[in-house]
Amino acid sequence: MSTTRTRPNRQAAHRLALLESMLRVRRFEERCVELYSAARIRGFMHLYIGEEAVAVGVNEALTDDDAVVSTYREHGHALARGVPAEAIMAEMFGKATGCSHGRGGSMHLFDAERRFYGGNAIVAGGLPLAAGLALADRMTGRARITCCFFGDGAFAEGEFHETANLAALWQLPVLLVCENNLYAMGTALARHQAQTDLALRAAGYGMASWAVDGMDVLAVEDAARRAAEGVRAGSGPHFLEMRTYRFRAHSMYDSDRYRDKAEIERWKERDPVEGLARRLREAKELSDKARGALEDRLAAELDRAVAAAESAPEEPVEDLLKYVTSPVEASPP
Repeated sequence: MSTTRTRPNRQAAHRLALLESMLRVRRFEERCVELYSAARIRGFMHLYIGEEAVAVGVNEALTDDDAVVSTYREHGHALARGVPAEAIMAEMFGKATGCSHGRGGSMHLFDAERRFYGGNAIVAGGLPLAAGLALADRMTGRARITCCFFGDGAFAEGEFHETANLAALWQLPVLLVCENNLYAMGTALARHQAQTDLALRAAGYGMASWAVDGMDVLAVEDAARRAAEGVRAGSGPHFLEMRTYRFRAHSMYDSDRYRDKAEIERWKERDPVEGLARRLREAKELSDKARGALEDRLAAELDRAVAAAESAPEEPVEDLLKYVTSPVEASPP
């Protein structure tokens, strides 16, 4: 039996939990920036800073038995799904104790126990996988859904259109969540899509679709619950266009010269983390002392994660070919 998270009634405790989840993502990635700059983390790394409300809000609408398929910008998705910070940090360090045993790094987090079916380095690459998971559930009669995150750049790929068409045609139990941060790497949305209303385009495939303020975690959660309930009720795939923004460059290697600095600052005024914190303070649900205690707790959690990652073992050289091919089974007598 899956464990379904209870529907919140917007009580202070729930709002505080949402803030903690978003802050965990923000502080985790800020720590990763420090480690990357010190060359303690290598490879490509794509930050989610600014988009935390989407991962946290959507995951509140999912059950433990649902599946999640992600992108290469997936630290926030994994943390919101419940993948431990220690397992993710160890993966960032390429250690054997990482959630992908050190073989995936930043772009390929994976946790089968939590049904988190990974980041994907290919734009739109997770969409066909999500359709396959949903189809398997439909064929076996399992009452669960698959949630797939992807960016606005996926609309320029055939995988999105093929998946949307088949999902609607076969009425698959899949929730499609487009994180529209207005840029496909360095290309503005209006420069690669003639129709920039992505929810309207998705509706053309015959699925329920609408746009959401992706900078408001409460709005995201409400929309995700409504969509997930529709999918569970057998209404076929649902599409959510989360209108959000990444505050950092596309990746740590990106000079970010394609965006106007004033535009970035305007979006930072709508910071989802500080926006919720401000609402909680105004409602007298969060004091400065409580905020400080929360920050201290998260800092200690990350200190432990980094220490564990640094002390974790490397994968033995003799295991490098493990998982590359399927094990040879003995022939029947």
